[in-house]
Amino acid sequence: MDTFTPNGLTAAFLCALALSTATRLWLALRQVGHVSRHRDAVPASFASTITLPAHQKAADYSIAKTRLGIADIAIGVLVLLLLTLGGGLQMLSDQWARVLDPAGYWHGVALAMSLVFLLSVLDLPLTLYRTFVVEAKFGFNRMTLPLFLADLAKQAVLGTALGVPLLLVVLWLMARMGGLWWLYVWLAWMGFNLLILMIYPTFIAPVFNRFTPLSDPSLAERIAQLLARCGFKAQGLYVMDGSKRSSHGNAYFTGFGAAKRIVLFDTLLTRLAPAEVEAVLAHELGHFKRHHVWKRVAILFAMSLAMLWVLGQLIGEAWFYQGLNVQSPGTAMGLVLFFLVVPVFTFFLQPLTSLYSRKHEFEADAYAAQNADSEDLVRALVKLYQDNAATLTPDPLHSAFYDSHPPAATRIARLQHGAPA
Repeated sequence: MDTFTPNGLTAAFLCALALSTATRLWLALRQVGHVSRHRDAVPASFASTITLPAHQKAADYSIAKTRLGIADIAIGVLVLLLLTLGGGLQMLSDQWARVLDPAGYWHGVALAMSLVFLLSVLDLPLTLYRTFVVEAKFGFNRMTLPLFLADLAKQAVLGTALGVPLLLVVLWLMARMGGLWWLYVWLAWMGFNLLILMIYPTFIAPVFNRFTPLSDPSLAERIAQLLARCGFKAQGLYVMDGSKRSSHGNAYFTGFGAAKRIVLFDTLLTRLAPAEVEAVLAHELGHFKRHHVWKRVAILFAMSLAMLWVLGQLIGEAWFYQGLNVQSPGTAMGLVLFFLVVPVFTFFLQPLTSLYSRKHEFEADAYAAQNADSEDLVRALVKLYQDNAATLTPDPLHSAFYDSHPPAATRIARLQHGAPA
């Protein structure tokens, strides 16, 4: 990599940042324009199930979120430039060097954790606006300010309790494992993620929500029969008090092995009929039966291995730091700097990950249609689209780039006509 220069990296970074930012803004403006143009007419395939006021609410909600996203993009770019070329990251490192040994592990931990804290604080105004203005305006927010602050405190404590030991292990491996440190860090990262998957249902999720066993015996029996047909075993069937934060509804499976749980939002149960709940769970079962969770975990691990290998090639190169206006090379600085700027260069992989996710959604729908009534799933989806104010008319290119789920019209048409996954 001796052919690279600091100026070359600076130019490449600025070009990638400009191109990705321009693309993100262009896609957002396309989304706003497309949804606005289709606001006054319900798509023909939904004319009998979605009212015009509900369709218009979904359009307005989508536009409001997208416009807020434009502000988020602009702020994010400004912060990134200030931290890198503006010298902010170097300044942060210098401040910690006044009280901590720059060559020590705790300096690296302090640098990383303070950067996370800084980015969280800078994101706070938009988060507050999203929650207490946008979500409230459209009738979704049930979060109170005390609950919001309590969540922030819990997230900070958990993030520190889990993040600091992980950082210490990573920095120790980077310093002690020689040229193959990236492989050892990857193994540690895999172990950490698998541990979180194991403990999340029983130790982390209950910190934020209350989980109670499903009390409806007829629905519980219906779900038990579905699980038996599908050959699926779960540790329990729980209802989560999602309504204390939002009126959005959902259902999911969590954990793996003997710790698998089925979780239903209380908001979902108040809206869907028992047969529709069964169909939604059949879809979620499809993700497990088609091994989507493990496929995504495998891709995540493969991508993290590739990124750590790249970092292993860059971390000792002076031009990597100088090109991003950092004068203090080191393992912690290299780690922080790399993961701060790498999204700029990987942005255009987003459509591939979205396409892969939509493929899984089609497969899960097909599985649900085989093990439950597809019309029940269609009715459930229509209710969820309406209750969550999901736009029925997204811009096709914006959807292809970002959406992890297929557009409503496409998804329901496949269910109704029995198209293969």
